[in-house]
Amino acid sequence: MVLLNPRAAGGQAAALAQPVRSWLAAHAPGVALVESDSIERSRATLQCLPRSSRVVLIGGDGTLHHMLPVLLTHRLALGVVPLGSGNDTARALGVAELPWAKALDLALRGPTRRMDVGELVTPRQRVPFFSSLAAGFDAAVGRRAIESPRWLSGTSRYVWATMGELGSLRTHRVRIALDGAPAHEGEVIFASVLNTRSYGSGMPAVPGARVADGKLDLLLAGHFGRIGTLAMLPRLLKGTHLSNTKVQTWKFQDLQIESDDELPLAADGEPLEPMRRFEVRVRVAAVSVVTTKAQRKQFPANAEEDQA
Repeated sequence: MVLLNPRAAGGQAAALAQPVRSWLAAHAPGVALVESDSIERSRATLQCLPRSSRVVLIGGDGTLHHMLPVLLTHRLALGVVPLGSGNDTARALGVAELPWAKALDLALRGPTRRMDVGELVTPRQRVPFFSSLAAGFDAAVGRRAIESPRWLSGTSRYVWATMGELGSLRTHRVRIALDGAPAHEGEVIFASVLNTRSYGSGMPAVPGARVADGKLDLLLAGHFGRIGTLAMLPRLLKGTHLSNTKVQTWKFQDLQIESDDELPLAADGEPLEPMRRFEVRVRVAAVSVVTTKAQRKQFPANAEEDQA
């Protein structure tokens, strides 16, 4: 089944419905196209599929994020046709730059691999995520980016949002433990978790991150003023920010964080309620995904599932 979110990419995805329907009629006549802009209806549709079925999602990181709980519980295999403003999960799978017809063909017929996902854990909820859990300034930037002018797209939305958030830049005093051991205590502007190498529409935040290594990556930025934060932005866009001693990364399987005040949060770019205390865990090889041949090298041999 192919599920299309017509509200993806600021509503531009709606125009793709008829071309996709025509393509399916010609190349995959047994595959249905379902359009839904409701999270609840989309999840209900996926829940009706037989376990271990393959589903193709047409949309952006937000669409993938909201469908992830059902993918996990029903063990559905995922193919992606990227059509969003961020597409960082699609980028990790190698399909972000593919024309939609080529991405659709691969999503329907390509081999699958097992991919790790992250999970935010509190006493009240569990929130799985594909790409990132932003905590701090970058989450506030992501929230503002959602409200950006429609004529902005991709990384330009996040640059615009960063400039807008600089006026209210603040630090957060946090205590972080990784895999049961104290790792950091002090002020940060953000302490974010990545599963993919990029977030914020392609910013190469953690070049060493892998989606099938059994670990997540913590990206921490210490105390920067407004000028320092502004100076860091072009380095983040180029992936040279890690040479700054105030920027650190760690690999981990379990993270526990406490903050003196509430941290803004966003999972896969989708805003969450701010929190002072939470845990993040990796769910190893949790979901089956279709990826390009070039990207399969980041998956270990035991992540291979099928060849057709």
